[in-house]
Amino acid sequence: MPAVTQSYKSGNQLSAKSVLTWRIIQASVWVVGLVIFLSLIFYPSLGLLLFWNILIPVAPALFVVAVGIWRNVCPLATTNLLPRHFNLSKRKKMSITLQSKLQLVAILSLYFIVPLRHAILNRNGLATASLLTIAGITGFVMSFIFDWKSSWCSTLCPIHPVEKLYGGKTLVSMPNAHCEECVNCSLPCPDSTPSFHPSMAQKTIYHKIGGILTIGGLPGFIWGWFHVPDQLEITNWYNFFATYQLPLIGLVTSAAIYLFLQLFLKGKNERTLINIFAASGVSCYYWYRLPALFGFGSFADDGLLINLKNVLPSWSIIAITIATTLFFFWWIVLRKTKQKSWVVRPEYAAKHTSIDSQSFA
Repeated sequence: MPAVTQSYKSGNQLSAKSVLTWRIIQASVWVVGLVIFLSLIFYPSLGLLLFWNILIPVAPALFVVAVGIWRNVCPLATTNLLPRHFNLSKRKKMSITLQSKLQLVAILSLYFIVPLRHAILNRNGLATASLLTIAGITGFVMSFIFDWKSSWCSTLCPIHPVEKLYGGKTLVSMPNAHCEECVNCSLPCPDSTPSFHPSMAQKTIYHKIGGILTIGGLPGFIWGWFHVPDQLEITNWYNFFATYQLPLIGLVTSAAIYLFLQLFLKGKNERTLINIFAASGVSCYYWYRLPALFGFGSFADDGLLINLKNVLPSWSIIAITIATTLFFFWWIVLRKTKQKSWVVRPEYAAKHTSIDSQSFA
């Protein structure tokens, strides 16, 4: 990718040296991603361990603390933005309605894909690699048509709803290592809008449905997912759909609770409610994921990274999960912080008018 000097709204400039540094970091992470991808195909045991039991467990915590880092270095983003970086994109402006529809598709895709882990993905490297290939090709093709991150990162990416829910109180705004200028490709821009959350855009019915499914549905979905074991073999359709039963029950239940509480909470109180559901989601994830990683899970070797059950006392893993829960609730709900965006917005392109993203709140 060309080393383009980026100037920012704040008056600061990302020097050519800084751009080169970010390109090196992006290329390095991309190579790591390629190694994991090839391992999934040729050394599936290793690839599955690296992808599902190392990379994925780290991601939610990174989204909470500094989601801008991931937005800058995600290997899929680096790949999908190549057509735009090399001026091969048609740079079409995506309408807000289409954006909202694709964002709804993203959250529905997340809820469809994650239970597939129990059915096949957790134990089949080729299937996981195929899923990544489909995602990569889809985003790459979309980038030839639409401008910057509207093509994938801020619309169709199934991980983006999780970023929006967990990233509302990021620690620091990172330099924007992709966008050379702001062309208002996504409104509101999730990267550059301070304290962004899934209900900030309520322009269409698709935005509203997506916000409810993300904020209200994710905590219950996570709870249900961790109560389903990996399937050694899918022998019939009943076994396949059984992997969806508890996650969807949890999703509907927590979404209903969210909608009920939302009736009584408006304004700042509504934002606190969103933060509570965000903290509940990420806390629930690590409450079950950390024990499974270290051999204390409910389902034998499901999600196992290294078995420490005969090394650590059982109370230690309970203490760790309690500590992580307290941390996330403090960080997301109780901690007072200045509003920060995931990354620093670059200067607006000359032909575009500066739009305050917060006006879409």
